[in-house]
Amino acid sequence: MIKNNNLPLKKIKIIAVTKNQNINVIKKAISIGIKEFGENYIQESIVKIQALKNYKNIIWHFIGKIQSKKTKIIAQNFHWCQTIDREKIAILLNKYRPKNLPPINVLIQINISEEKNKNGVYIKDYKKLAESIYLMPHLNLRGIMAMPAINKNSIDNSIQYKQIKTIFEKLKKRYISVDTLSLGTSFDIKKSLIATSNMIRIGRDIFDK
Repeated sequence: MIKNNNLPLKKIKIIAVTKNQNINVIKKAISIGIKEFGENYIQESIVKIQALKNYKNIIWHFIGKIQSKKTKIIAQNFHWCQTIDREKIAILLNKYRPKNLPPINVLIQINISEEKNKNGVYIKDYKKLAESIYLMPHLNLRGIMAMPAINKNSIDNSIQYKQIKTIFEKLKKRYISVDTLSLGTSFDIKKSLIATSNMIRIGRDIFDK
């Protein structure tokens, strides 16, 4: 069996990124066994979630930029939110999560390249955000999500993956609920697996074939 630093491949979750994909395409993906889907845009995703509500085993991940005014919709409709980057968003998600639903699984988005035009919390601030989230009863802190700069040279890029792995390992030791590193897309699967990612977000390589 191929392994990811002693992590069996079967334990790596593939999230099918379905932004700009229509309902029929998603139904086809469901028919071949895909169960977890990632959406970037609120208006588009709600149409899909409602249209596919009879498929009870589907798990929806919000993986886009979060606006404060959209937190209620995310809290009420998604199983996961992967892009928390500030305490205000966490507070609102916790506030709006329906009490009859289990806590929403959340990941902290790390701006690992610390570029001003990218979303995510800077490395120096993630610990404080994690402490805050962990205490919120309607949020379940599961780990981190990151998108390293793909256009960087290989040396700088490798450093970023090592940093992400280190942050994840530190959080796992501190919080018993942390078990997920969402790292990797169609562009950087190999590097992400080396960094012990156990959740890969794939769009192009699933749907653009």
